[in-house]
Amino acid sequence: MADNTDPDTALIENYQGFFREDLLKNKVAIITGGATGIGFTIAEVFMRHQCDTVIASRKIDKLKKAAKILEDATGRRCLTVVMDVRKPQEVVHMVEQALSHFGKIDILVNNAAGNFLAPANSLSFNAFKTVVDIDTLGTFNATKAVYDKYMKDHGGVILNISATLQYKGTIFQTHAASAKAAIDAMTRSLAVEWGGQGIRINCLAPGPIENTEGIRKLAGLALTDTKGRYIPLGRMGTREEIGECALFLASGASSFITGTVIVVDGGSWMTSENSMVQAEQVLEQMSKSRL
Repeated sequence: MADNTDPDTALIENYQGFFREDLLKNKVAIITGGATGIGFTIAEVFMRHQCDTVIASRKIDKLKKAAKILEDATGRRCLTVVMDVRKPQEVVHMVEQALSHFGKIDILVNNAAGNFLAPANSLSFNAFKTVVDIDTLGTFNATKAVYDKYMKDHGGVILNISATLQYKGTIFQTHAASAKAAIDAMTRSLAVEWGGQGIRINCLAPGPIENTEGIRKLAGLALTDTKGRYIPLGRMGTREEIGECALFLASGASSFITGTVIVVDGGSWMTSENSMVQAEQVLEQMSKSRL
């Protein structure tokens, strides 16, 4: 039995699902950043619906661990590829490995991302560039490689994992909000350009989701409402809920949806606290944490 004690690779407990088990039968999906967190759970949900996957990230130990857990739990195949989305040649090689192994790529999930808390006045040039390189350029790199190598001739589904930071001036998130806003725009433009080739492209924008690296980094600094006080549905979301929405967008159930951002956040972006008073409190907490 898989070890569910590591939150990054914890399987869904007592998974039931809302869709038929063969919804993605014989499909192949690439999931960047698929070894941990939301990416891992998307891979799990896809595989539980008879999809084979390729998970790619920079750390081979995490990839191997995740793949074994996923294969043991689902009985499907999971190929691991060490790759940095910021490096186009590595991305192209990853796509080539996927095609060599499985012969096709039906779905691409651009999940790899980077983020950290930083007031804009202390954000270095390189720090801003790093987040944009991972999030925006990484999304484009994987999308372009999959398009060139397979989807331009065969069609397919591309799902970009976005965020809600860009919907208002989110404190200490200038870099990540800018990167995600660019991904939303890229999604719409490519959906228009490539729709005639049988390619659907959408965004999924998670809000506060339990057992994710984002929550572990941000919750202690009061940037995330872990008790649901500012979330209209009164609670945080789960990785399973993100996985189910990703499954919907990757499947034929959403066959006439493209160029759309689906927000999965319990309504929290409209109501969450985001004040300068809060910013001062966070700055104080950050300062104390360095002592």
